[in-house]
Amino acid sequence: MSAVDVHLAVAAERTLADDVLDGLTRPFKELPPKHFYDARGSQLFELICAQPEYYPTRTETAILRERAAELMDGVDELVELGSGATAKARLLLEGGEATRYVPVDVSETVVRAAADELAGLGVEVHGVVGDIERHLDRLPPPAGRRAVAFLGGTIGNFLPGSRRRFLRSIAGLLAPGDRLLLGADLVKDPALIEAAYDDAAGVTAEFNRNVLAVVNRELDADFDLDAFEHVAFFDRVHEWTEMRLRALTPQHVTIGALGLEVDFAHREELRTEISAKFTRERIAADLAAAGLRLDALVTDPRQWFAISVASAA
Repeated sequence: MSAVDVHLAVAAERTLADDVLDGLTRPFKELPPKHFYDARGSQLFELICAQPEYYPTRTETAILRERAAELMDGVDELVELGSGATAKARLLLEGGEATRYVPVDVSETVVRAAADELAGLGVEVHGVVGDIERHLDRLPPPAGRRAVAFLGGTIGNFLPGSRRRFLRSIAGLLAPGDRLLLGADLVKDPALIEAAYDDAAGVTAEFNRNVLAVVNRELDADFDLDAFEHVAFFDRVHEWTEMRLRALTPQHVTIGALGLEVDFAHREELRTEISAKFTRERIAADLAAAGLRLDALVTDPRQWFAISVASAA
């Protein structure tokens, strides 16, 4: 049995055009990473996850495979935010006894595919098509004890203030006995981190430049993708990775749909993503600021990645 609720009114949401107009007219240019994921970008990200340098996905998946029963003990309902593919949800559902799965994603195609793919597990699927930063109040009433999962290290894409605000919104979903399962990449050797965002095969570089192809296609722009190089580095002060695109020569770009012209100086950079890395102390502090308590930190043997188990404080 499945149902899908659609709460995403396109006209009411922040669009690519809004983000391009805002981000490319700032003194330090940037675009939010959500625009990576058109069809081609999603394909490239799957290829990134298969690269030998990219440890986060396989490490988190190994934790879920080994510890799903513990993570899902006593849980009746799994809510997955930014659900995407169902591989991780399947591990959690098969490891526990939850009877309902609630995938939440901006893509109606993704949500309906999840309902189809997990139908064979014997769980009710109640999908929600919406923005996880705007529509958490639209979730169906809970079906018993709830686990809210936000996996993949995506919490690291939020700047600290936004991260804590988002965690506060998740805290509002948790009743006594409920839990948050939060995937977080951990601080480690910077060389290992940087390699994960700059693989030898160049897949991440192509993924990064693809955001310019999205702007070209959707907003009638004329970015020359070959005129920008991929840059990825670990900022040791902020303990986050940044991905940028650097202009190899001076560039003059026209964005026809916006009537906007943008200049890039030689070697000027456009930031496309941050990915924060965490320590136990930072995770606990962010959770506490959001009214949550860190109950357990489940890691792999090398302590490269963690799934935090938290509850309402």
